[in-house]
Amino acid sequence: METAEWYRRFAESEVRGHSAVYEAVALGVAGDDTLLGLIDTLPPAKRQPNLLLAAVRFLGGPYDDEARFRSWTVRNWDTVRATVLARRTQTNEAGRCASLMPMLAALPGPLALIEVGASAGLCLYPDRYRYRYDDRPAVGPADSPVVLDCRTNGRVPVPDRLPEVVWRAGIDLDPVDVRDDEAVRWLESLIWPGQDERLARLRSAVRPAREDPPRIVRGDAEAVLPELVRSAPAGATVVVFHSALMPYLDEPARDRFVALVRGLPVQWISNEGSPRLPSVLAKLTEPLPAGRLTFLPALNGTPFAMADPHGAWLHWLQRLG
Repeated sequence: METAEWYRRFAESEVRGHSAVYEAVALGVAGDDTLLGLIDTLPPAKRQPNLLLAAVRFLGGPYDDEARFRSWTVRNWDTVRATVLARRTQTNEAGRCASLMPMLAALPGPLALIEVGASAGLCLYPDRYRYRYDDRPAVGPADSPVVLDCRTNGRVPVPDRLPEVVWRAGIDLDPVDVRDDEAVRWLESLIWPGQDERLARLRSAVRPAREDPPRIVRGDAEAVLPELVRSAPAGATVVVFHSALMPYLDEPARDRFVALVRGLPVQWISNEGSPRLPSVLAKLTEPLPAGRLTFLPALNGTPFAMADPHGAWLHWLQRLG
């Protein structure tokens, strides 16, 4: 995909309706030949809109005016480039647990969780968050600092209680240490302007995680995952899960990853954008909503829902089990 088209799609399909500031900035970048030329000097994987936008915010550049954003970024390109090359888009959105919880709760417990692409590991604590699905009674610890609200459609199997998690670990190429203030500030920079609720949720999730930091193994899943599965406690249902991991894998790597997971003695939960796992998309029982990015929460390759990328809504498709 051409870089200009990438930024245009980001504006029109991802941030539209969520961040008017980023919509305007991304459209401005899509029409700026000078800035596009600079972006195209980056490795393809580093040209992604959210990474560039977050880097400018992290450096203290202007992000609330598209003309100022473009001129500042061009003037400070060397610093921006270095930041982009050194960082990754590691949006650690705890809200996605609201999309995962109905499937997690349906599995036989206790659970041993392994998240691939764990970032700071905030999604490794689904049993410590409180969930409110529409006007149903909330489920989860009453004293949790993190409350996840999710609008639903269809017969979502909202659990009466959360599953027991007895073991948890993550895998990431570049783990984020929740005790590192600068690392957390980078995670904050990845949240789009105007999404104050997401920012507050991130900060609320970080505080308890700092008291009990997750175990995150540095490495590639192909090398690390089999041994991590073997180290899970006996008697637990091992669940390998991931959200928004596939954009960082090319097609051969994606296919190797899927084959690897399907060959392990685990339950596999994926929560990816609809184009990212063709085998899952092919099993979809309803048409995708037009004009917005939609995730497909799936268990062992079967999609059971459509979801907001950050867990704000969940449209259930079929019965579990």
